[in-house]
Amino acid sequence: MGSRMVRRLLSAGHKVTGYNRTKSKAQWLLDTGMNWADTPRAVAEAADIILSMVTNTQALEAVAVGADGLLAGLSAEKIYIDMSTVSPAASRDLAKQVEAKGAQMLDAPVSGSVITLEEGKLSIMVGGSRPTFEKALPVLQAIGPKVTHVGANGLAVSMKIATNLSLAVQMLAFSEGVLLAEKSGIARETAVEVLLNSVIASPMVKYRGPFVLNMPDEAWFDVNMMQKDLLLALEMGRELDVPLPTTALTNEMLTTARGMGLAEKDFAIVFEALARMAGMKNGVKE
Repeated sequence: MGSRMVRRLLSAGHKVTGYNRTKSKAQWLLDTGMNWADTPRAVAEAADIILSMVTNTQALEAVAVGADGLLAGLSAEKIYIDMSTVSPAASRDLAKQVEAKGAQMLDAPVSGSVITLEEGKLSIMVGGSRPTFEKALPVLQAIGPKVTHVGANGLAVSMKIATNLSLAVQMLAFSEGVLLAEKSGIARETAVEVLLNSVIASPMVKYRGPFVLNMPDEAWFDVNMMQKDLLLALEMGRELDVPLPTTALTNEMLTTARGMGLAEKDFAIVFEALARMAGMKNGVKE
């Protein structure tokens, strides 16, 4: 996702300096005009607006703190935008550290997949001060056309977590519907066609529903990543006294998928886990 964002920024005419732990993975971006920096600190020193997108809270800390971290390269008037889905509390704490450097931070996670990004349909939610948001808006709009300010630091991450729990829950419900129809005697392809043209066909279901017929080799968003987000949601639910029963159940199904050795598959693999529990695999009764 992050690499495709860089490509959109380059295409929009922005000068981009980037860093990745594995330089070879960024070579195609270097070939298309991105400048290379040897450390996150060097990126922060070279740019006016710094963006990061990493896998989890621990990875964010790894790129942000320390002698070579982003924080060490920040100075007054710079804007740091983290687009990762991490703990809201950790994001707010990092924002305070950024402010101590005289810079400003926005949390700006996205809603969508690599496909929606490449189609120019990605939406971005942003937390932080309104003036900082306005300054960063042109850069964010180069990444995705729909950019919404949702409130103070940490609230965009909270909104992203609230969004992602629904993705997983919807996928599990869709899988249940397909399997129920299939075991009653309806061809899986027919069941998918009907559901994708019914009132339950959200944008997510439309682009991920076909995965129950043909799972991609490369995950768009794997089981481990989705379970990380559900665990963040469950943690928020405990803190805020919000019951999340369908989130808890879906989290257990992701654990089931991991136990079946499917952790690196797209989270739509919950269909396969459920199918095996129903005595089926790849559409064939066992």
